[in-house]
Amino acid sequence: MSHLPAVPLFDLKSTAWLLTALRLHSADAAALGAALDQRFADSPGLFDDEPLVVDLSPLRDGEAVPDFAALLAHLARHRMRAVAAQGGNAAQMDAARAAGLPPATEPEVRHEARPEPETREVVREVEVIREVEVPVPAAAATTLIVDKPLRSGQRVYARGGDLVVLSVVSFGAEVIADGSIHVYAPLRGRAIAGARGDADARIFSTCMEPQLVSVAGMYRTTETPLADDVLGKPAQVRLEGERLVIEPLAVS
Repeated sequence: MSHLPAVPLFDLKSTAWLLTALRLHSADAAALGAALDQRFADSPGLFDDEPLVVDLSPLRDGEAVPDFAALLAHLARHRMRAVAAQGGNAAQMDAARAAGLPPATEPEVRHEARPEPETREVVREVEVIREVEVPVPAAAATTLIVDKPLRSGQRVYARGGDLVVLSVVSFGAEVIADGSIHVYAPLRGRAIAGARGDADARIFSTCMEPQLVSVAGMYRTTETPLADDVLGKPAQVRLEGERLVIEPLAVS
């Protein structure tokens, strides 16, 4: 007769997850591949094989079904790993499922409608929640404070409020908040403020050297160099209409 080990070999626990959503405005896989090449040719390691959801909601009212096999190949070339799909009609979701993309189980988060620049064909925005390194307390809170360095691969998400980081955010780490982000140290990773559409959110750092900054879905990567008056200096990031503004921050 076998006996169960004294220490369980596994357990189940609830987690919060954050995935990037790739929102498709075209079902033409070749055109999407060309747009990806043009947009990310200078940032080959930007996504670092991170999981993402293919968001089909802009295509839901049409009949076009993307060639998911070709699309996945284009994404893999840029180290973007699709793991699920959401928002499509029955035919689109069936095709996604046949290609190995199950429906995303988290409810879709809809942002306030914002007009997109004509040149934008692929929009990167936060939709679902990925496991965080520092858990948000069960009690409702307006601010999450992190006082330890964040290494590459670590992510922290402040749901429903602001995030304050008192140590370095290393390249490859990611900090996310529904409100504003304050980093009182070098910001070298990715910072996503206003993750659920708050256009008034801002990003502050005493040493602005980010891999990526985003406010309410509008983002800027290292392929666009920062000006000398903000690079490595105290600065803030805010949204002005449809444009991200990165400007010096006076620190007395």
